[in-house]
Amino acid sequence: MSQERNADHGESQGRILIVDDEAPLRRALSISLRARGYEVRGVSGGEQAIVAVADHVSDLVLLDLGLGDIDGLEVLERIRGMSEIPVIVLTARDSQSDKVLLLDAGADDYVTKPFDTEELLARIRSAMRRRVEPMDEVALVVEQDGVTIDLARQLVTIAGERVPLTPTELAMIEVMATHPGRLLTHDYLLRQVWGPGYGKESNYLRTYVGQLRKKLRDDAAAPRFIATESGIGYRWLPGSE
Repeated sequence: MSQERNADHGESQGRILIVDDEAPLRRALSISLRARGYEVRGVSGGEQAIVAVADHVSDLVLLDLGLGDIDGLEVLERIRGMSEIPVIVLTARDSQSDKVLLLDAGADDYVTKPFDTEELLARIRSAMRRRVEPMDEVALVVEQDGVTIDLARQLVTIAGERVPLTPTELAMIEVMATHPGRLLTHDYLLRQVWGPGYGKESNYLRTYVGQLRKKLRDDAAAPRFIATESGIGYRWLPGSE
C-alpha cells in the first residue's frame, strides 16, 4: 500500500492527510493543496489512516469512503473514537440518508464526487479555522455583517438595537454560531436544542429557522447567516474575511 509525503518547504498552512485508494486522485489533490501551502501526506488504506491519526501527523483528514481494506464509514468511526481531528469525507454517495449518516458518525463536512476544487479548499479552510481557533463558548461574541451575538449575555443586536429572541431561538443561534461553516443535521440540532428525546421533528426547525431569518433580516435565497442543506440540516455561514 502506498504512502506519500510532502517534501516542500516554507510556511505551512496546515497538514492534511489524504486517504484514497485512487492514486491519480491523491496526486491531483496533493498538487492543488501543496500549491496553496499545505503539507500533504497521502495513504491508500484505512488502517494506514488510523495509524497516521493516532500518530498526530496531520491537522485534517480528507477521507474517501470507497477504500479497499476497510469501509470508509468504519474508518471515520474509529478515528472519532480517538480524535477530534476535522474529517471531510469525499464521497460518490449522494443520497440524503447517506449524507446524514456520515455527519452523525462524526464527519465535519462532505464533498460529493465529482467536486469543485475551490469548493473543497473553502471547506478545508473553514474546518482548519475551527481547529486552530477554538471558540470560548462561555464568553463568545460573534460579530458578523452588522449583527452582534453575545452569548454570555444572551443578547443579539443589529446595529446596536436589541433583537427580541425567545429562549429557543437563542439556543438555536448558540448551537449554530459556535459551529460556523459546519453542516449540522436536523437530528443534531433537535437533540441539542430540545433534548435527547427529539430527532424527527424537523418541522420545529423549519419554523424557528424561518423566525430567526426574519429577525436577523436574512434571505433564504441568498443567505448571509443560515444556509439550508435540503433534507439534511443547516449551516451557519462564516463571515467574510
